[in-house]
Amino acid sequence: MSKNLNRMKIFKETKQKHLYFSVAFALSIALAPTSAYAVGNPVGSLEASMPQAVQQNGNHKVTGRVVDSAGEPLIGATIMVEGTKEGAVTDIDGNFTINTTSKAKLVISYVGYTTQTILVGDKTTIDVTLKEVANTMNEVVVTALGIKRAEKALSYNVQSVGSNELTRNKDANFVNSLNGKVAGVNISKSASGVGGATRVIMRGAKSIEGDNNVLYVIDGIPIFNFSGGRDSGIMGEGRVSSEGIADFNPEDIESISVLAGPSAAALYGSNAANGAILITTKKGKEGRVDISFSSSADFSSPLLMPEFQNTYGNKLGSYESWGEKLATPSSYDPKKDFFRTGTNFINALTLNMGNEFNQTFASVATTNSRGIVPNNTYDRYNFTIRNTTRMFKNKVQLDLGASYIKDNNMVSQGEYWNPIVAAYLFPRGESFEGIKTFERYDNVRNFPTQYWPISDSRFANQNPYWTAYRNLAPDDKDRFMFNAGLTYNIFDWLSVACRIRLDKTFITSERKIYASSFNYFAKEKGAYEYYDYKDHQTYIDAIANINKTFGKFSLAANVGYSYSDYASLTRGYGGNLVLVPNKFSLNNINPSDSKVREGGGDSKVRNVAAFASAELGWRSMVYLTLTGRNDWNSRLVNSSEESFFYPSVGLSGIISEMTKLPSFISYLKVRGSYTEVGSPVSRSGMTSGTITTPIVGGSLKSTDIYPFTDYKAERTKSYEFGLTARFWKKLSFDFTWYKSNTYNQTFIGELPESSGYKAVYLQAGNVENRGVEMALGYNDNFGGLQWNSSLVYSKNVNEIKEMVKDYHHPLSPKPINIPEVSKDNGRVLLKVGGSINDIYARKVLAKDNQGFVNVSPSGGMSLETVEPIYLGKTTPDFTMGWNNNFTYKNFGLSFLINARVGGIVTSSTQALLDRFGVSKASADARDAGGVMIPNQGLYDAKKYYTLVATGENDLAGYYTYSATNVRLQELTLSYKFNSRLFNNVIKDLTLSFVATNPWMIYCKAPFDPELTASTGTYGQGNDYFMQPSLKSYGFSVKFKF
Repeated sequence: MSKNLNRMKIFKETKQKHLYFSVAFALSIALAPTSAYAVGNPVGSLEASMPQAVQQNGNHKVTGRVVDSAGEPLIGATIMVEGTKEGAVTDIDGNFTINTTSKAKLVISYVGYTTQTILVGDKTTIDVTLKEVANTMNEVVVTALGIKRAEKALSYNVQSVGSNELTRNKDANFVNSLNGKVAGVNISKSASGVGGATRVIMRGAKSIEGDNNVLYVIDGIPIFNFSGGRDSGIMGEGRVSSEGIADFNPEDIESISVLAGPSAAALYGSNAANGAILITTKKGKEGRVDISFSSSADFSSPLLMPEFQNTYGNKLGSYESWGEKLATPSSYDPKKDFFRTGTNFINALTLNMGNEFNQTFASVATTNSRGIVPNNTYDRYNFTIRNTTRMFKNKVQLDLGASYIKDNNMVSQGEYWNPIVAAYLFPRGESFEGIKTFERYDNVRNFPTQYWPISDSRFANQNPYWTAYRNLAPDDKDRFMFNAGLTYNIFDWLSVACRIRLDKTFITSERKIYASSFNYFAKEKGAYEYYDYKDHQTYIDAIANINKTFGKFSLAANVGYSYSDYASLTRGYGGNLVLVPNKFSLNNINPSDSKVREGGGDSKVRNVAAFASAELGWRSMVYLTLTGRNDWNSRLVNSSEESFFYPSVGLSGIISEMTKLPSFISYLKVRGSYTEVGSPVSRSGMTSGTITTPIVGGSLKSTDIYPFTDYKAERTKSYEFGLTARFWKKLSFDFTWYKSNTYNQTFIGELPESSGYKAVYLQAGNVENRGVEMALGYNDNFGGLQWNSSLVYSKNVNEIKEMVKDYHHPLSPKPINIPEVSKDNGRVLLKVGGSINDIYARKVLAKDNQGFVNVSPSGGMSLETVEPIYLGKTTPDFTMGWNNNFTYKNFGLSFLINARVGGIVTSSTQALLDRFGVSKASADARDAGGVMIPNQGLYDAKKYYTLVATGENDLAGYYTYSATNVRLQELTLSYKFNSRLFNNVIKDLTLSFVATNPWMIYCKAPFDPELTASTGTYGQGNDYFMQPSLKSYGFSVKFKF
């Protein structure tokens, strides 16, 4: 009966999807303007402040706007009445209002720009364009909560990336386009195939048990970046699928601000310690209807592959290629014969229209990708509409938006259900063409069955094409996002804003195992599992904004409240089929051989926060910034610290405004900050009254963990110092030094049996990250050739300062000590002096007292288990990225060179290729008469590789490689056609040739060290038959009409 109810619940979930789609469609129709005007400010942009005026006298009212040479507003520009203390400051749109006399002269100034003096006369409107005197940094940047601030006032490092950097070389997951362009950010692409998730770590991993990935913020509102799985596991028992942030259309993005440290993101609270990526989306613009279209197509193939041999075959009936030399070398090459050409087609259409009071932005985009592994596909469809209306003489602004995303994804990874394993190990004496017809009709069973004449019971138990086409795991996602914002300008210096965001996701996942698959996966008629996943996020905030000038002082302050709620639920049912072979339906599952899947009970997180910030400026050259936030998080309910407060303080000064510097220094700023950021314990259900007991096999299974209440927030304390300089108006330099320490890490300690429990959660430890970030920029023009170049450098040192020492607990008669913690199946060992990224091995060839390998009289060798041997760390010593853009007339050239220096990786793939005798190394050893044992001579190749090349972590020391690599990551050639050729009907037509990863300049590892099988904290730096990284070539076109 209960199983039938579960089935009914599953089907009811699908009906909800149609309801949300109907709401989304109705809202999009309602928001569409009836004429060529509508809105477009993204929800979250606090464009609330009206022009500021202080200490003003006179009856002649003047309004105006101050912009730079590109037409962008200058925030905080000063407008003073010459010879008086009367003045005003521009708001975030560059607007100002001042009351004066017709005889007055206005002095308009801004740091880095030439000051202008204008006689008022009978003018009531004065619009001013200031010219740069120095090539200063982007003057306006988006910071926490979507607030726009002047760069000169910031006491922390913020880096901006424009939309052109995201759309130049498009990826199915746009986050990959940030790699090498931002200092302090380490991006690893998932090897799970097209549409896979991305691991993004800023300034090192900070938490031993918690999430170390960055926080993503859309138009000022943080989102939960759900992933369908973060670690495939060695066996492929898990999944690494797509992620929430990958759902976004890069053509909808206006710009990205990267807040690399907790100082920059402190106002976001719990996840701010990991840094934040702020995404500002496009909005409607005032003017005529503007339609833009872009289309790109690229074709991909493996960038880096293992080296195979084709001269030795296999013995009859054996899957291993340890047979005699072939009379005719095998022509089989997995790169050519198994992998296919991958494709990625992205098309986007955007619409802009509006007038002074109402603007609309709408977009439609499709992403259709096909991976290099057969049947690995990813399809996504985006629909977005955004509307902004200004009412009551610009006193009120209403922002509305809606998005719908539909995607389908299928990935493969790990040992199970991974066709790459059997394809790589395929015996070189057999015909690969013969097994491409992977199924043949069985007259006895009356349906097609798997054709696999030769196999290995563990590593090649299925035909690789059967695995790809008959062991399926598709995902079908529907995601609905709604947002609204209302801003009310109470006075010209005070405004209030309220925002709300609703985000719902529905995912239907299946696993279809066809009859005649390996019997470990399914019985004779096949197997089927169906489950529904759904999650929701609700976010609400209310913020008051103050922007006022008092003579030489300026104040920008914010005070607010936020509420967020997140929960997910998974329900499913699966088992072996019982009636009809390959009929994948719930009523065909054997009730006596089935299981119910239900999860998400511990996923609920609710957070309430109050926060405030104040930025006090003096003469536009010295700025003091203070922030504070208090969180009440559901994970700390019934603990000793149910709420937690954390402050930050920062100071910045424009030295070039304070004193006269040498003429070649056109701009110099120094900054410093101290920040504390709190985060609740790493999981839900750890405090009294919230303990979640898992259900295993249909019954409750106690964790035997004591419900301790002495929990506190995991707290990160961070220092940051930096400077920004500009030389000769062409050269820019940014430097940041930082150090952060994260305390109250979560551990599991043992309790004596007399306590009635087996373990207890406890908090201790200290993880430190320290490092430097540098960025060097150069801009110049050589006779019409414009060159823009940037070089970024990042170095981070991760060190565990404390573990658990002499921890006292009332149920333990002795202090609890945990000097070491093992992670990733023993591969990672955490201890004082080491890092979160250290890996170890534990087995070596047995040696005698003199250090020589023991070889028995019969010629045998053996292994011995030793104390853990440190192999290295999987993180680099430093990273560098060199990005260049050249333009000459209508031609454009850009390229990006990315380098990772230091660190190590291991390869289980290479080990198993050696063991099965299909690697080039194994053939070279046979040709040489054996494997050379240092100072001892040659040893039989097959015996050697059978012993050490098992692929297990304990023997990884024999397959450790430098992770240093240098690559040409992006290359683009473009040409922009003159609009007159098309009678101005088609405008800005640009054709581009694009290449991604076209050249691996240097790499000694047998696979791409930048790939990862896991987007979590652990599981990094090992290749266990991952899909290879790709190089791609293609074309793109974009135009307006």
